[in-house]
Amino acid sequence: MSARSVFLFGTWTLEPDHEPDAEPVTYAMQCVVCGAASEPAEDFLDAQHWTFRHAGRNPSHHTYRELIRRPWRAWMDRPQGV
Repeated sequence: MSARSVFLFGTWTLEPDHEPDAEPVTYAMQCVVCGAASEPAEDFLDAQHWTFRHAGRNPSHHTYRELIRRPWRAWMDRPQGV
């Protein structure tokens, strides 16, 4: 008995997931100096307020990074040859 392979070729598409059951987009901020980070939140203002509180408590911590979690979905258009 011999093995048989089938190859399907198609075009993949990738886009942000806006389906009703998609995970929410969340925002957090992380201090680059010490590594502390805010909790992820759906409202960016929550992350921004954490940054101001952290900077107020740590006056030498001036550098932060934004951490965004955005759900994406990928699918393949109808494969050629099917």
